Amino acid sequence: MIDFDKRWGKYLNEVTIYEPDPIKLPSFEVKDMLNPVIWGEDGQLQPEIREKLLKIANDFIEDAELGVAVVDIIITGSNANYNWTKYSDVDLHIVLDFKDIDPNTELVKEMLTQRRINWNLTHDIMIYDHEVEIYLQDVSEHHVSSGIYSVLGDRWVVQPTLDKPRVEMEPVEIKANGIVEKINNVEKLFQEERHYEAYDFAKRLKKKIRKMRQSGLESGGVYSTENLAFKYLRNTNYLQKLHDFYNMAYDRMLSVEE
Repeated sequence: MIDFDKRWGKYLNEVTIYEPDPIKLPSFEVKDMLNPVIWGEDGQLQPEIREKLLKIANDFIEDAELGVAVVDIIITGSNANYNWTKYSDVDLHIVLDFKDIDPNTELVKEMLTQRRINWNLTHDIMIYDHEVEIYLQDVSEHHVSSGIYSVLGDRWVVQPTLDKPRVEMEPVEIKANGIVEKINNVEKLFQEERHYEAYDFAKRLKKKIRKMRQSGLESGGVYSTENLAFKYLRNTNYLQKLHDFYNMAYDRMLSVEE
């Protein structure tokens, strides 16, 4: 097993990286209004949609048998802002106090992440043409967004403003391409049955992507290079690919075969 703390840079130089297809990002557009199928003319969540989202969140909590109180249920992301498109998910965050589940909050986070992924994979819930994507968020987590709506409280926590920034797409392309190369390299390592290396590389890369997006949101907001690169990776399923090979590599490196 590679000691990445000592050999990380050397390891990257030794590996032949898959050459990905060039990324072509769609033109970035800011709308003049919030998504009208979700929001009323008064800027409030449509009542029938609020009812559905509350039902979805409560059913998830019940099925997960967590036995903890929900702190809040919020909508965030593009559909809580003016940069929505017909492809935008409804990002539904269930806010919990992870410590109420177990003092080891990192373990809780991993467990909830897997349950969230399983739920999203086994359900195909649509609000008109927008897929509902569930997330679990710790109450202590600093969530940076220019649009946050409390479904529980039926009010804006952070009201979005109509702002049309100038977005340079070339840096987004470069950033996204660099990560795609690394994700493809995780696949290469797995195919070569270098499962320990694939797992460690994927683990480091997942952490790097999380830090990249958080840094972008804190410094430049939702229109930052880092956040737009993250959105591309998510919308094109590269993040799902990374997660899949991370799990498969873990399973294979701990399996015993005849």
